[in-house]
Amino acid sequence: MGYILAIDQGTTSSRAILFDDKMQVAKVAQEEFPQHFPQSGWVEHDPEDLWRTTLATCRDAMGDISPGEVTAIGITNQRETTVVWDKSTGQAVHNAIVWQDRRTANTCRALREAGHEAMVAERTGLLLDPYFSGTKLAWILDNVDGARARAEAGELLFGTVDSYLIWRLTGGAVHATDATNASRTMLYDIRDGRWSRRMSDLLNVPMEMLPDVRDSAADYGSTALDLLGATIPIRGVAGDQQAATVGQACFQPGMMKSTYGTGCFALLNTGTTPVQSQNRLLTTIAYQLDGQPTYALEGSIFVAGAVVQWLRDGLKLIADASETQGHAEAADPGQDVIIVPAFTGLGAPYWNAECRGAVYGLTRGTGANEMSRAALESVGFQTRDLLEAMRADWQGSGDDAVLRVDGGMSGSDWTMQFLSDIIDAPVDRPKVLETTATGAAWLAGMHAGLYPDMQAFGREWQRDRRFDPDMDATTRDARYARWKRAVDATLAV
Repeated sequence: MGYILAIDQGTTSSRAILFDDKMQVAKVAQEEFPQHFPQSGWVEHDPEDLWRTTLATCRDAMGDISPGEVTAIGITNQRETTVVWDKSTGQAVHNAIVWQDRRTANTCRALREAGHEAMVAERTGLLLDPYFSGTKLAWILDNVDGARARAEAGELLFGTVDSYLIWRLTGGAVHATDATNASRTMLYDIRDGRWSRRMSDLLNVPMEMLPDVRDSAADYGSTALDLLGATIPIRGVAGDQQAATVGQACFQPGMMKSTYGTGCFALLNTGTTPVQSQNRLLTTIAYQLDGQPTYALEGSIFVAGAVVQWLRDGLKLIADASETQGHAEAADPGQDVIIVPAFTGLGAPYWNAECRGAVYGLTRGTGANEMSRAALESVGFQTRDLLEAMRADWQGSGDDAVLRVDGGMSGSDWTMQFLSDIIDAPVDRPKVLETTATGAAWLAGMHAGLYPDMQAFGREWQRDRRFDPDMDATTRDARYARWKRAVDATLAV
């Protein structure tokens, strides 16, 4: 019997999930860490918090077993979040700049106005947006005293969170990332499968800082003995949304998944050929095995679960996220409140970094019930935006496609039913909602020989419940049209 330890380092917490040899969850440990907002639109983490909570949760999850029983480690991580650290000491030169951060909006605008966006999209599959790592890295080099000189002298390393954790776990022996995380940096040529010299020059980033790029299931070294009580191999790495795609067994072209966490991320498997979006979606690497990348179209929504957190922490309308379903069910049907949760701008397919959130349709009678319903509905509306763009981009994503869902909000029956209603498609919720961690665990366990191959893993996927659309077409179209008008008004401000 062996175990796989999956590290799931997220935006608001670090988790470690221990899976047994049947891919069943044996133990989960989780620890939240602080968020830092130094200015409006800026979001940071202390890298030491990421490391401290990751190590603590790993030790907690392994508490009841011998370290020697852990066959391998898989890592999945918040993507695009950027860390720069000293290669000798491991000390970060600045807080990690989080994927939500918008401080480089002016840089991205200048690059667009200079005519670079088409080239960037062709090489990287991405748009010129502050979301991605490249401009964040350039900002650190330009704004931290001495950082650029030290980087050019070979003293500093760059990584997304997976790279930083690998480096710390291996005691500085391995500086590497996988193809899925590399594809989110705006520095990686997703067609040629290597760091792009042209992008590095455009963003003025020394290529010597960049990690080695490997398959999603590969050898990433082993943990230092003093950390977890054994030298445990690290054998799987994938960004969180790609790991969820793997965990949902979306291995065939045309299969789609959508994860509802802090943000919402929908991926459509397009096979071994990258599809260039004409509708402002991203072309990304879903996973890479045996040197062969599988590509996806991705739509990224910056705010999903975070809108419920705002109701709780910002407006104090609810005490717990679970209350929103009851509030939504009790909402006044005569009120049609719409929340456009553009707290840090709008992601796909709008890509406007500067607009901010808005609420429409308020009356004197609007309260926690109506606001909760509008918050949950905003997730469905934004998902339809993504699916409409996917259908326009790729004919293989036919109207009969089923959407597989996961993440915290997928546990809300009300929210998933509205999602099915507004996208006019079946929504499948799996029995195992730990899809992100499952994907990381499977990558590591498959490479280590403990878990089955892709075909067998795909056959084992099980559905908990299917939600079928139950809204008439007239209502659906009218409600979506009102959402689109609200978005247009938000963008116009």
